[in-house]
Amino acid sequence: MYAIITENDESAWADETGILYHFPKRYLKYLEPGTHVIYYKGSLKNKSFSKNRLSDAPHYFAIAKIGKTYPDKESNKNDFFATITDFIPFEEAVLAKDDSNYLEIIPDSRKSNYWRDGVRAINEETYHLIISRVTPNKVSEKKTAYTSDETVGKFQDSLESFSEGKKSKRYVTTYERNPKYRKQAIAIHGNSCAACGFNFGSFYGEYAEGFIHVHHIVPVSEFEAPKDIDPETDLIPLCANCHSVVHRKKDKTLSILEIKNLIADNSI
Repeated sequence: MYAIITENDESAWADETGILYHFPKRYLKYLEPGTHVIYYKGSLKNKSFSKNRLSDAPHYFAIAKIGKTYPDKESNKNDFFATITDFIPFEEAVLAKDDSNYLEIIPDSRKSNYWRDGVRAINEETYHLIISRVTPNKVSEKKTAYTSDETVGKFQDSLESFSEGKKSKRYVTTYERNPKYRKQAIAIHGNSCAACGFNFGSFYGEYAEGFIHVHHIVPVSEFEAPKDIDPETDLIPLCANCHSVVHRKKDKTLSILEIKNLIADNSI
């Protein structure tokens, strides 16, 4: 499957470029796992965003794939998140219109409202037509407004690294963590503690909204080598207290069930 996903300069949706795509349920049928997507931006409406774009005109600026889709636990409108994989941004914009013709095929019945849809299904031919306009070496090798935490390589064969835990020497041994996984884990599991249910936003108000620790079920320090992480099964949100208790002893990391049992056994 192939699709265009729109990312606006100003939006009420909680998109994270190259990490998460936030969308209403009606687009779910277009964003199945493995779908090849092309990122799109419409015309510039607020000049203050011009410096963060590849063009002021409507354009395509990256390719990626849909990882998995999950219901947005914080939404009361039945919205969804999709995790993004294989994100590769362009260094130069691919304009949506070539001379007088659009690269996307617009059905006659949709000419008046086609661009209103944030997600648009396209066929394989259109997908390859758009990416054929990208010069193979014209992808970003530096962080821009379009990149997230990934290092981007060459257009044809570079994929982002989905591993973490590589050792680096400072005063002590620390372990690299990819911030992408944290954001995806919170989108999947929500931002309440999985052990005690505590929610920082509910308790402290807007100032603490969204704050939560993210716990590796298998500690990063126990990785024998950098490994692939599944934010759905390998990560879980915990409040600061529960997270500290889980790691209180160096020779033992409590499971989520064990800390839940501790809470239950000591509840008044």
